[in-house]
Amino acid sequence: MIMKNLSLFAVVAAFVAAGALATSSFAQAPIEVRLKNHRFTPNVIKVKANQPSMIMLFNDDDTADEFDSSSLKIEKVVAGHNKGAIRVRALAPGKYPFMGEYHAATAQGMVIAE
Repeated sequence: MIMKNLSLFAVVAAFVAAGALATSSFAQAPIEVRLKNHRFTPNVIKVKANQPSMIMLFNDDDTADEFDSSSLKIEKVVAGHNKGAIRVRALAPGKYPFMGEYHAATAQGMVIAE
């Protein structure tokens, strides 16, 4: 009986460990980006290719803006003086432009996957 319980414990522990690995799928800490005066800083974001990543956007402006990228397939509205987490899927090596949709003339940027 003790051996069965130990075996069951080992199986459960393996599943828990596998689940823990699966939930921590982001390869790096969130990349902090600030939106101020309708401009992104930094406006070039480098990520590891073929690994998902996370952008934490801090909107320091008084008005909302939308982080928008058709190539990244992301649209995320962040209210003024607020922050928003933006999940970026694993990307093939390349360059992926993004913009602040509400102020597209000034809020421009690029994600580079290397």
